[in-house]
Amino acid sequence: MPQDPSFYMIASALMLATVGIVAAVTLRGWRDWISLKRAELETIQRPTQDTPPSAVSRIEVADLKERVKKLEAIAAGIDL
Repeated sequence: MPQDPSFYMIASALMLATVGIVAAVTLRGWRDWISLKRAELETIQRPTQDTPPSAVSRIEVADLKERVKKLEAIAAGIDL
């Protein structure tokens, strides 16, 4: 039976089909994983508006306001 040429043709066609199916499933999984990572990055980059600002961002804003006041005072000629 292994000497029959049709056996080799059927076996090679089956192997080729198996490789094709595995490649298609792997590609589908890769695309889904990439879309999951893109969704995670979008949620990280765009926080929701309902969340209150963090303490660090409040401190940074207060520091920037203080710097602006100092710069305005310097521009107006007022000595602090």
